[in-house]
Amino acid sequence: MYLNCHSYYSLRYGAITPENLLKIGQYYGISAMALTDINNTSACLDFVRLSVNYNIKPVIGVDFRNAAQQQFVVLARNNNGFKNINDYLSHHLCHDLPFSNRTQKMSDTFVIYPFKNEIEIEALRENEFIGVAIKDLNRFRFSKYINHLDKVVILQTVSFTNKKDFNTHRLLRAIDNNILLSKLPLEQQGTIHDIVKSTDDIIKAFEEFPEIITNTQRLLDACNIDFDFSQQKPNNKKAYTGNTDLDFKLLKKLAYEGVTYRYAEVNDVLLDRIAKELKIIKEKGFVSYFLINWKILKYARSKGYFYVGRGSGANSVIAYLLRITDVDPIELDLYFERFINLYRTNPPDFDIDFSWTDRDDITRFIFNRFEHTALITVYNTFKYKASIRELGKVFGLPKHEIDVLAAGSFNFDTLDELSKLVITYSKRIQGFPNYLGIHAGGILISEKPIHYYTATFMPPKGYVTTQFDMVVAEDIGLYKFDILSQRGLGKIKDAVEIVKYNNPDDVPIDIHDIKRFKEDDNIKYLLKNAKAIGCFYVESPAMRMLLKKLQVDNYLGLVAASSVIRPGVAKSGMMREYILRYRYPEHRRDAHPVLLNIMPETYGVMVYQEDVIKVAHYFAGLNLGEADMLRRGMSGKFRSREEFLKVKDTFFENCKKSNKGLDLTKEIWRQIESFAGYAFAKGHSASYAVESYQSLFLKAYYPLEYMVATINNYGGFYQTEYYVHEARMHGGIIEAPCVNNSGVNTIIKGKSIYIGFKFLHAFEDKIGRKIIKERQANGAFFDLDDFIDRVSIGIEQLIIIIKINAFRFTGKNKRELLWEAHMKESKSVTNDHEITLFKPNRKAFVIPELPQNPLEDAFDEIELLGFSLCSPFHLLREPLTDPMRAFDLINNIGRVITIQGYLVTVKRTKTSNGKMMYFGTFLDVSGDFIDTVHFPPVALKYPFRGKGIYSLTGKVIEEFDCITVEVSKMERLLIIEDPRYSNTPLAS
Repeated sequence: MYLNCHSYYSLRYGAITPENLLKIGQYYGISAMALTDINNTSACLDFVRLSVNYNIKPVIGVDFRNAAQQQFVVLARNNNGFKNINDYLSHHLCHDLPFSNRTQKMSDTFVIYPFKNEIEIEALRENEFIGVAIKDLNRFRFSKYINHLDKVVILQTVSFTNKKDFNTHRLLRAIDNNILLSKLPLEQQGTIHDIVKSTDDIIKAFEEFPEIITNTQRLLDACNIDFDFSQQKPNNKKAYTGNTDLDFKLLKKLAYEGVTYRYAEVNDVLLDRIAKELKIIKEKGFVSYFLINWKILKYARSKGYFYVGRGSGANSVIAYLLRITDVDPIELDLYFERFINLYRTNPPDFDIDFSWTDRDDITRFIFNRFEHTALITVYNTFKYKASIRELGKVFGLPKHEIDVLAAGSFNFDTLDELSKLVITYSKRIQGFPNYLGIHAGGILISEKPIHYYTATFMPPKGYVTTQFDMVVAEDIGLYKFDILSQRGLGKIKDAVEIVKYNNPDDVPIDIHDIKRFKEDDNIKYLLKNAKAIGCFYVESPAMRMLLKKLQVDNYLGLVAASSVIRPGVAKSGMMREYILRYRYPEHRRDAHPVLLNIMPETYGVMVYQEDVIKVAHYFAGLNLGEADMLRRGMSGKFRSREEFLKVKDTFFENCKKSNKGLDLTKEIWRQIESFAGYAFAKGHSASYAVESYQSLFLKAYYPLEYMVATINNYGGFYQTEYYVHEARMHGGIIEAPCVNNSGVNTIIKGKSIYIGFKFLHAFEDKIGRKIIKERQANGAFFDLDDFIDRVSIGIEQLIIIIKINAFRFTGKNKRELLWEAHMKESKSVTNDHEITLFKPNRKAFVIPELPQNPLEDAFDEIELLGFSLCSPFHLLREPLTDPMRAFDLINNIGRVITIQGYLVTVKRTKTSNGKMMYFGTFLDVSGDFIDTVHFPPVALKYPFRGKGIYSLTGKVIEEFDCITVEVSKMERLLIIEDPRYSNTPLAS
């Protein structure tokens, strides 16, 4: 009797989870139920997958509506019918078309028009019906349909379980319409009649129309959907060449061709590994998956794009030979079974990183080259604080009251009734899907049309996107290709080009000569001393401190550090243990012999994802399938918590059978549980380390060029200001933008670095491009008059480049130039100047002497760039006298000191009892780093107060040669009054 059920994937409308719908059905003894979300199929496959657990026959379809107004419901008779529904829905969603009150003919479907729409009975096709709800019965008895009962079915909508669900629905509708709840129109919401009713109640209401009951049941009986959720075979594109046999021949050919490219010497270990991998790849049906990745990257190389292949697939020698990755699994002894084993049903992960400037072209290539392609959606859910803000607006609360609620600064018992409702319903809708977004890089390439599985929509990115997420895709055997972007590769690519033009006589850089980089003493120095600002992930404060503690100076050490830094290893308490065993070999005997035997390279400490599998397999006796299930369960990628807990039970049972003590088993399990979800696969870490070595090489030999590339790619972990600072620390002469030297991007000439026009706040890119074009065509500008004559620019834009001192070559101060500009230039943006034979005569104005304080430049720079080009310490109201510096700290270990630092970044975290504490990073007056710890009592008493220079008092602590200040008192120091607006000018 249930032909029209909504889950909360009827976005901003429904209030029931798909599984709760099935629980309701089981409670009422329902044998068949149709999920028909509004203009959405996100939950359909999950509904089908879960239905077997509740002994309910699943029927799926779509409730087609314009806003809240129902046009018709379409049910899929079979899989082909579901595809047809998805085709129809996707066409309307992708072209933003409204639904008419009649649908086109769709084979293998049933169409149900609501009674209120008054469709002519004669116009109904064979598969079309009129749907009547209980609330319609009184009118139905006197309608024209009463004599055509064979075309009538029950259409009793289920959207809510109770009154509270209905209230939630009304709030969601108000959010969707951006309207006060009190102003929500009736036509934009459902009705209280859509609360679920029992089968008995529905049948009793229709007892005088048994034919309608029979018709309804007949429709449900006629619908049969069948999807395979066993994951035994992938549903990705089956054959790259169109023939599976040819695919394997091609893969084999490419692999052996790659041997000569990758290896100088060939041995049996390599050949055996190749044969083993090829055999399993073929058996598991992953051949096309490898070939498609190979084709994508072949195209990337043809375009000169930099990329990094990582993920568990980096453990594969075939991936290495096909140049999907640059990590040699033989050299690194990468664990084959992490990459693939006969128990594993899903293909290995290949996360392919491209420069952020190149990724869009790669996506375009994939969509043009391969049929049945789509991006994957993500479900953007209601978050608690955001829900408070949305509901606060819906209830009409003032902004300041909403801010208090969102900050959590309240006692619930003392709130007024409206505020209590906001909090109550915010918690209720927390986790509800809000809207469909786009996965960071996931792309599906299917053998069957994408609409066989899901409808699609067209986000602003311009590529069709599924309505289900990656987890549902994997459930059905569709495995994504991860095409990701990062700025690190853009930095490397740009730096190589900058080195070429700034050092034309140098030998061209082979940035892929990783073997040479691994042995380079200068790179080893940077690593060991953690001087890696700008170098990919190794620049972060946490990584910088870890490198100092480990004193890593080799590739394998960096590979391990890349995974050790992940949150889980620290959480397990094993980060400190790893450092101890790495630095002091005598501590390696503390490891359990079995664990040391399993993981000798990491001294018996679980560091990589493979270690979870190894420990589960060798220590606890799980088979490889169970071990991988354990890893996936802890990474959050596993659907069934029950199966995961079953594996946990097997872990403990096996350890008991092999006479391993319960305390030891619990400790090993605790370590696995605490970090498995965060650790990297070793091949993944190794891939990241390769990129780090490329960055480190550039930093070691071309620091200024590399910093320019870093600035132009908008930095990394830090803000632009700190990369400018780093360039200065390496001898760079930092120049403000200049109309005669700067480009849109930051450029370098010798050691002089000119900040690019694009970094000026509110300065238009097109003006910057005009300046460069004119300068290249007709030479440098002589003065302000010459500039105004040659570049069409409005007064607002002109003021910006004058204030940043872009005309300093004229020898005039900015105040004089600003006066000139106001007298000579129009306030409106002018059209491009027409070419004339004679320069216009400009009137010469006599401008009085206008004195300027040099520190005004710093405040103009802060306004326009976000930071000053002079030292921030020069702006202190009370200059420092003989301040302590970071290099003094090592001589004051255990003492309480006071030191001043310019705030770089703050990391907030929670203690085990939920209190906030912080880790601070500062620059001292010489530009060196100070690292601080702020425990909860101090953090509460002396909070951070934004950007600026702080006086820090605290105890100097040393651990593994890493120096930190345990802060006991902190105060932000005052800076001078802005001299541009001050009534008391400072001395020049």
